[in-house]
Amino acid sequence: MKNKIILFSIIAVNFCFTCRGQDRLGSWNILNINVKLNPKWSFFTESQLRSLSFYNQFHYYDIKATATYKLNKDLSATVGFGSYKTFSEGGNFNEPIQNEEIRSWLQINIKNPLQHFTLAHRYSLEQRFTSNGYKNRFRYRLSATIPINQRKIAAKTFYILVWDELFLTNNEPYFERNRLFLGCGYEMNSNLTLQTGYIYQLDYKVNDETGRDFFNIALLYNFDLSKKQEKELIPTTSD
Repeated sequence: MKNKIILFSIIAVNFCFTCRGQDRLGSWNILNINVKLNPKWSFFTESQLRSLSFYNQFHYYDIKATATYKLNKDLSATVGFGSYKTFSEGGNFNEPIQNEEIRSWLQINIKNPLQHFTLAHRYSLEQRFTSNGYKNRFRYRLSATIPINQRKIAAKTFYILVWDELFLTNNEPYFERNRLFLGCGYEMNSNLTLQTGYIYQLDYKVNDETGRDFFNIALLYNFDLSKKQEKELIPTTSD
């Protein structure tokens, strides 16, 4: 166990310092709490804190909550609501605020369990009430979760996580953003998962965030109030 934790730490630090030399590395921090009420319903709340430099020049934070209904073991629907703030570059929460936003969204989640890994598809329709006007946005994310030391995600499992997400709008030029994640995680037990990696964000031209490289770290809490032993796959974060 000790050797596995050391290996996980080495991988995380390597992600960090490999990207830090680019002088574009920011930090992307996530706290996610997921509560499973019964086999059909679950809720999660999440907060994110981001910086444009490595743990400096903090420019963004959000807080959100969702409710998810599981239609079957591989298909679920989610409704969410959140508050988002983006500050000016050049300092920590530097004013003036560039964008204040209230966002709601509808989401379809599809899982494709395969022999050695799981693919997941996420389709989102967002309604964005911003300080720069109302906007629609459409998102699609494809992710792959690959267990390393066990066949399935369970307690004491290391895994690799890769995903790519495309952001589109209904206004020209339609393409807004692409976001790529390469990372790994460790499920300590049924309640707690640590995840880290590298995010590359490419923006066409948006005024509510800056595209660049980020070191990402996430702490995921999962509570099963249904008292059932069936293990859920890792909760995937939204932002």
